[in-house]
Parts: sequence; C-alpha cells; structure tokens
Amino acid sequence: MTQTARTLRIGQIVPSSNTTMETEIPALFRARETIAPERFTFHSSRMRMKQVTAEELASMDRESDRCALELSDARVDVLGYACLVAIMSQGLGYHRVSQERLHQATVANGAPAPVVSSAGALVEGLHALGARKVAILTPYMKPLTRRVVDYIEHEGIAVHDSLSLEIADNLEVGSQDPLAPATHVERLDTRGVDAVVLSACVQMPSLASVQQVQDRLGLPVVTAAIATVYRMLKALELDTRVPEAGALLSGRY
Repeated sequence: MTQTARTLRIGQIVPSSNTTMETEIPALFRARETIAPERFTFHSSRMRMKQVTAEELASMDRESDRCALELSDARVDVLGYACLVAIMSQGLGYHRVSQERLHQATVANGAPAPVVSSAGALVEGLHALGARKVAILTPYMKPLTRRVVDYIEHEGIAVHDSLSLEIADNLEVGSQDPLAPATHVERLDTRGVDAVVLSACVQMPSLASVQQVQDRLGLPVVTAAIATVYRMLKALELDTRVPEAGALLSGRY
C-alpha cells in the first residue's frame, strides 16, 4: 500500500498589490515536489499597499498582526511575511522584532507556527552562502534601496554595488518581465563579490533569470523569494533542494 505524502500548509502575509509571491513561492515548492515526497498548499492574507513609499509601507506593516492571526486560523505550518522592504524600512534588525511578534500572535491563537520574513530570510540566506560582499538589484526608488543596503550591511554583509530601477508603483513592479533581471544585472559591478541578489524584492519577478545568471557569472545568485523558500524549508525541517533555483536551494546549505 502506497503511503500518503505529507501535506504542509504554507501561509503568506502579502501586500494587497503583490502579484508575484503567490506565483513564485508555489512554483519553487512545486519544483521541489518533483524530487521529494512532501506536498504543499498555499494560503494568503493581504495588507493594503499600492505605492512603495515609506509611509505606505509603515501603514501596511501595522496590518501584519491581523494577517498572522487570520492565517493561524487555517493552522498553517509556516508563515511568511512576503515584503522585504516593508521590514527593512522600519529600522535595522526589525525582522527579528516582527517575526517574534507575529509568532506570538499565532501562539495566542492556539496555533503556533514559525514565522519567516523575506527580509530576515535574505540576510540569513546570504550568511548561509558565506557571502561577505554582494551586489544587489532592486526595483525601488533610490532612498528605499539605500535603506535596504544599510540594513544588509548592518547584518555584516558589505554591499559592493546596487542598482535601483526606480519603480514606485507596486503593480508595475510585478508586471516586469521575469527575464529582465538577466539583462539588468549587466549594469551591476559584480567584480569581487561573493553572491548576487538578483531581486531584493519579492514583487519583482526574477525566477526565470536566476539559473542562467548564475551559470553566466559563476557566482551564487539568490533572490528574496528564493531565500524565503529556503528559510521556510529550514523551519519545516525539510531538505533545501529545489531544481534550477540557484545555489541556495541546491541542498548544500
């Protein structure tokens, strides 16, 4: 008799205008399903945000507690906060504060679940790779990219170069060609870096570009979405191997 595959529930706290995390995160887990027995379902709760500005990000972040509570009603096995810059714009090290607060919301609701943030996941993923110096690509306006750079550097990783595409409208960010990062990266100075962050934003599509850029540069290539899946798999105590998803999801880390 064939044993039924274990099914795990993946929860995501998502900006209301985000159109990418509910495609890229499931795509990565579905790719993993081709080589591993576990199966996954996906569940989201949304926070209002249309323009990627400091004011809207702060207002949106205040809704994350409600979202964590809603997702814990569904008894999700892991919960991901799917907006990197919302966390990084709230202050250095804020991912730790946010993750613990949202976890406690699930505990108080009688459905404790580990909480991963894309902000914390990116930092932790880069540390897992042993990256001490990186180059990053973002869709943000330059002041927000500066906050991201400062945040990453505060976590002990030097940012050698950064490129801002300066797209303020979040829907427009999500409408970018997933292969565009493979072209944009040519404008980044990657000399001497240990890794490239091809999309420091969970809304900017990039999954189709990751493996080809990694193969071309001969460097580990990671995105906020890939790092989020890595941390979710770690939290679920599962193997971190996903086909064609860059070094971090090679299973070696």
